[in-house]
Amino acid sequence: MENLIDELKLKVIDALNLEGMTPEDISDDAPLFGDDGLGLDSIDVLELIVLLEKNYGIKITNPKEGKAVFRSIVVMADYVKEHRTK
Repeated sequence: MENLIDELKLKVIDALNLEGMTPEDISDDAPLFGDDGLGLDSIDVLELIVLLEKNYGIKITNPKEGKAVFRSIVVMADYVKEHRTK
């Protein structure tokens, strides 16, 4: 699971062009959205949805599901572990 978390952090940094940020800068449990976390917005959600589909074969079509999946890196990793097709 730790490998998947680190992999997701790298992919998020790359997909969202978070220049100067390293995986160590992202707390496993920190919120990805809002002022308490990375401060991602709705455009970033679309990028994360594409990331999951492209890399793990996961399609998210329900906005409520997406909001829950992208709560934190750990939640995202759990979801990928359970639903990946690639």
